[in-house]
Amino acid sequence: MLEIPRKPGDNRPILIVLHQESSSPGRVGHILREMGFDLDIRRPVLDDPLPPTLNDHAGAVVFGGPMSANDNYDYVRREIDWLSVPLTENRPFLGICLGAQMLVRHLGGKVGPDANGMTEIGWYPLKATDAGHELMVWPSMVYQFHREGFELPRDATLLATGHHYENQAFRYGESAWGIQFHGELTLAMMHRWVVRGAERFELPGAQIGKAHLDGRMLYDAALRVWMKAFLNRIFHEQ
Repeated sequence: MLEIPRKPGDNRPILIVLHQESSSPGRVGHILREMGFDLDIRRPVLDDPLPPTLNDHAGAVVFGGPMSANDNYDYVRREIDWLSVPLTENRPFLGICLGAQMLVRHLGGKVGPDANGMTEIGWYPLKATDAGHELMVWPSMVYQFHREGFELPRDATLLATGHHYENQAFRYGESAWGIQFHGELTLAMMHRWVVRGAERFELPGAQIGKAHLDGRMLYDAALRVWMKAFLNRIFHEQ
């Protein structure tokens, strides 16, 4: 088991941005607490405000959700605009799935479906780029649940590529990171996603529910180790 030292001398919480009433930071929340951080959970979809500065936070994580970064909802537009805060202040930031796509939109990049209508819903191979290999060891398979991807923002560094969607992980500047895949799911969360998202398993490229749970037995241990190391890289080594 990878042991992560507690963050010394920084008692500020991590800002956690979720997009549904029932959403949870899952494994990411567990790891951040192990690192010594408290969590400040906000849900803009429920009108929770986002802070005008991250001076009182050690960083931020924006999670996924069923909506699109292209949706014209007020809270989606406000959240995309708010990303100027961590970028301007050069504070540690991680966007996961929708969160990464929001970061891309903020940086002027495009978010949208695959040209052939393919999805990634289940377990798919991941390949690190040269820049990704220099950074850390990456898992060979990751869990996905999306119908849209993103183009690489200008001046961003691509860290990992994927199956139907090429851009899977990137770094922008010193402190902003985005990943398309999900390393935050606990077993209970995966069961919930498989039940509630079952209608999506018939989409092109999607895997049936049993493959999601069988894949977890094969691939999740490596993904869990990577998630710990990645969060340590973002929030502990800054």
